[in-house]
Amino acid sequence: MGIFDFLKGEFIDVIHWVDDTHDTMVWRFEREGHEIKYGAKLTVREGQAAVFVHEGQLADVFTPGLYMLETNNMPIMTTLQHWDHAFQSPFKSEVYFVDTTRFSDLKWGTKNPIICRDPEFGPVRLRAFGTYTIRVADPARFLTEIVGTDGEFTMDEISYQIRNIIVQEFSRVVASSGIPVLDMAANTGDLGKLVAAEISGTLAEYGLSMPELYIENISLPPAVEEAMDKRTQMGVLSDLGRYTQFSAAEAMTAAAQTPNSGMGAGMGMGMGMALAQQMGNMAAGQPAGPWGARPAPAAAAPAAP
Repeated sequence: MGIFDFLKGEFIDVIHWVDDTHDTMVWRFEREGHEIKYGAKLTVREGQAAVFVHEGQLADVFTPGLYMLETNNMPIMTTLQHWDHAFQSPFKSEVYFVDTTRFSDLKWGTKNPIICRDPEFGPVRLRAFGTYTIRVADPARFLTEIVGTDGEFTMDEISYQIRNIIVQEFSRVVASSGIPVLDMAANTGDLGKLVAAEISGTLAEYGLSMPELYIENISLPPAVEEAMDKRTQMGVLSDLGRYTQFSAAEAMTAAAQTPNSGMGAGMGMGMGMALAQQMGNMAAGQPAGPWGARPAPAAAAPAAP
């Protein structure tokens, strides 16, 4: 082996990237002066893609594998510039590594309530939140449309924009779905798939795709939830007389739990007597009002002789 061959082997570039941050989407291989030697070895691991940029122009995209950066391996580069095969002639280029794996457990949610028209309750305000996954589907488009010349692009830099897209499409899908509020909990899976499908076109323009979108919860304002709880109680009781007894029993329990309260004791005693009288009348077959037996009709006066 001659001295030239030895030096050539010692100075050949080895270009690769190992990520340990778990949130970096794009990383630029740094080389002083952006000089990459002819014959450099490029290692692209599974879950990665390497975008080769030469003098500001996107030259090629490498999928997982081991590559020798030579003219015959890079036909696009051949059309951009004639390469000098001499060892002393490096070329100025940049290599961007793109993580193509899924970024999961990303959060989304509505900042402000979404106004929808429910067939049963009329106009209602809804809030929702959930998670989604995102991945780079087209590294070249993602680099040109979003990343630009950023040497280290993280998920945080685009998550806010994606959340806005999700909320916008979620609002439109829910408002036009016609699904009653009471049935939305049973249809969150279908709604999530529908929203993800609607978003796919917009994300494709960025070189991204959304494999999964989950709706964890759809909630109503507290006042509406309280009214629904009351309605549920009425449905369970299904009778005004029994509802009155139930309310009286709750009041008695609350009064009995108040220590050293003469008012509570008197109220509890009075309600207890009224409830006992009502239950006695019901057992005797006499119709009862809310708090006791209905008064018997007055006897008719005897006719005058």
